[in-house]
Amino acid sequence: MADLTVTLTEDVIVNGHQYGGTKSFIVSGINEVYRRKVTCPNGHSTTIATFAASVRTSANAIAVAEAKYIRVTNIGSAAVELAVVGAATLYQVTLSAGQSHVLGGPDDLMLAEADTSPSFGTMADIASLQIQPVGSDPIDIEVLVASV
Repeated sequence: MADLTVTLTEDVIVNGHQYGGTKSFIVSGINEVYRRKVTCPNGHSTTIATFAASVRTSANAIAVAEAKYIRVTNIGSAAVELAVVGAATLYQVTLSAGQSHVLGGPDDLMLAEADTSPSFGTMADIASLQIQPVGSDPIDIEVLVASV
C-alpha cells in the first residue's frame, strides 16, 4: 500500500504582495490507480470513468466505496464541459485548457439541485464522469482515480 500526496500550489503576486499558497493532504492505503488519457471527440459525450458497487458490475467499473481521490485534467488546448453524473442527477463544470477538477471519493459525494437554496441533504454516489468538448476539435483529457 502507498500514500498519495496531493499538493495544490497557487502563486500570484499583486503589487508586490504574495497571495498564493500551498496546501497538501495525504490519502493513505492506496493500492490501485486508474489513470487514462482519453481523446474526446467534439459533438459527442465521452464517458471517461464509471463507478459501481463492484469492479465486476460493469466493464471498466471502479468500486465506488474503494475510490478515495479523483482528478480530471483538461490537457487539450480548448475548453471542455465535465459532467459529474449520479444515479438521478448531475452537475457540470467547464474546464479551460490546463485546468483540473479534483474530487474526493465518489461514495456519497454529490448532490445536484435545481434551485439556489442549498438543502445540504443526503449526498449521492457518483456513477460516471463524462466529457464534451466545447469547440469543434477533439480534446485530450487525463483522469486519475486512486483507490484503497
